[in-house]
Amino acid sequence: MTSIFKTFMLATTVAAAPLMVATTASAEGEKYILVSHAPDSDSWWNTIKNGIALAGEQMNVEVEYRNPPTGDLADMARIIEQAAASGPNGIITTLSDYEVLSGPIRAAVDSGVDVIIMNSGTPDQAREVGALMYVGQPEYDAGHAAGMRAKADGVGSFLCVNHYISSPSSTERCQGFADGLGVELGDQMIDSGQDPAEIKNRVLAYLNTNPETDAILTLGPTSADPTMLALDENGMAGDIYFGTFDLGEEIVKGLKSGVINWGIDQQPFLQAYLPVVVLTNYHRYGVLPGNNINSGPGFVTKDGLEKVEQFAGEYR
Repeated sequence: MTSIFKTFMLATTVAAAPLMVATTASAEGEKYILVSHAPDSDSWWNTIKNGIALAGEQMNVEVEYRNPPTGDLADMARIIEQAAASGPNGIITTLSDYEVLSGPIRAAVDSGVDVIIMNSGTPDQAREVGALMYVGQPEYDAGHAAGMRAKADGVGSFLCVNHYISSPSSTERCQGFADGLGVELGDQMIDSGQDPAEIKNRVLAYLNTNPETDAILTLGPTSADPTMLALDENGMAGDIYFGTFDLGEEIVKGLKSGVINWGIDQQPFLQAYLPVVVLTNYHRYGVLPGNNINSGPGFVTKDGLEKVEQFAGEYR
């Protein structure tokens, strides 16, 4: 059994590490920096922080988490540049907007920093910027799989509640869903913003104007939680087909109650944990998986919630 898989198996037995953004450095002195596009307000990324904390503890390396507080991608590009200039052994980063982020990532690779793309972007894009590999869920593919599932369930029209419309990867989820259904996306996607009250109001307004909408697709807890409140208010909870990306405490409750039909689990814990393990083994022993790692999509329904409910918002 290789070192990477031995370490992976240990993850199921080691006690959960406390939430942290850095871990004790090893004798070898390896330091890795994970840069995400997430704003501080997005609690979904706590699972990412838990993933790097546990990986850092197990591999005995230092791992630091950095992000643009407001989710501004130009700010994220600067953070990547600053991270590379600090001389880490490796950078793990999302690639949520190729146009904005590919330049700084390529520059980091050219300066001698090893990079792994995680969460957003695609394997092809990771290869184009010179990254070692990609660990994540191709967003368009996940949206397309969700659309095909919804089509089989009789869905023909939908509302996609996009809470991060400035990120192309979010739009790819909505576009993939539309293509899976075989319909035009058009105005079925709304820019909801990230304020919970505004999201709720915009969902209510859309459904009031478009009462024949068959389904709702949300892109994570930020948009799913207020959408559930909207459906409670207008009496459609449990009566309209509802799918969402990602998991969280309220989403799990929605799955249990039947308000949400399914959640798409991209397994963010693995998206953070595995790159740290891969980079450490690569630097110490020169070993590297030969293929990219798809962490999703996987569909979670109320029939498979035991572990998800136990670890939602923490490791799931």
